[in-house]
Amino acid sequence: MYARAQTWWTILRICIEERLVYRGDFALGTLMRFLPIITQIFLWTSVYAAAGQGDIRGYTRDDVIAYYLLTMVGRAFSSMPGLASGIARQIRDGEIKKFLIQPIDLLGFLLLARIAHKLVYYGVAIGPFALVFFLCGNYFTNGWPEASVLAAFVASLVMAFLLGLFLEAAIGMIGFWFLEVSSLLFVYMLFNFFFSGHMFPLEFLTGYLPDWLQTVAHYQPLQFLAYFPAAVFLGKIEGPELVEGLCVQAAWVMVFFVVCRVAMRRGFQRYSGYGG
Repeated sequence: MYARAQTWWTILRICIEERLVYRGDFALGTLMRFLPIITQIFLWTSVYAAAGQGDIRGYTRDDVIAYYLLTMVGRAFSSMPGLASGIARQIRDGEIKKFLIQPIDLLGFLLLARIAHKLVYYGVAIGPFALVFFLCGNYFTNGWPEASVLAAFVASLVMAFLLGLFLEAAIGMIGFWFLEVSSLLFVYMLFNFFFSGHMFPLEFLTGYLPDWLQTVAHYQPLQFLAYFPAAVFLGKIEGPELVEGLCVQAAWVMVFFVVCRVAMRRGFQRYSGYGG
């Protein structure tokens, strides 16, 4: 047990050092990503002015802008750039065989690598995040949530990270059968953009759907990547609904973890590597 823990700590430390070396652009890059918030402020001000009402499906203009900022936090946790395509490339190029001949678990390595990525990202980008949220603090009209709600928000972010990791890793594992997953990734990102709530609160979308589709949308996993943490922070989901949401999110994490583990084992069984 000690030897394994020491191995995982060594991998994590190396991954952190690697990212500190070549990702010195984190702070500036993060600040640039917040520039679209200016467009969002003008956009939603115009939308609410045209609608002639201060509330749309439970969201004021300030709520929507605050929601947009919070989804950027959620997406920073749950997004896994290059993960699925990287797995498929390793399968196609034969690099994946190192996990067959070395005593390192593929999913464990991916988990540690992404933890290192997020630790370095937030360690360097915390300044730009704090600056933007300070400047936009007036849009959070209800202020900071209660401690219990804040704890639920943090828990939802942690599970959003795990869900995003296992979901995209599962897509990457399809490379054992099809080698190329770029088309599947395009379709996934298209659905993700809408049904994760990254574009707008899901209430704006589900309110126009039939009842059975609203039920599907209520339990679909993509919402937990951005919408759910933001809605929790803003107090849009509370009480029994909040507990249910956290349980459903945890269930989806376990589902995709099992899917990844099964796909990896079956992929390894059918994989053939050639060359040196």
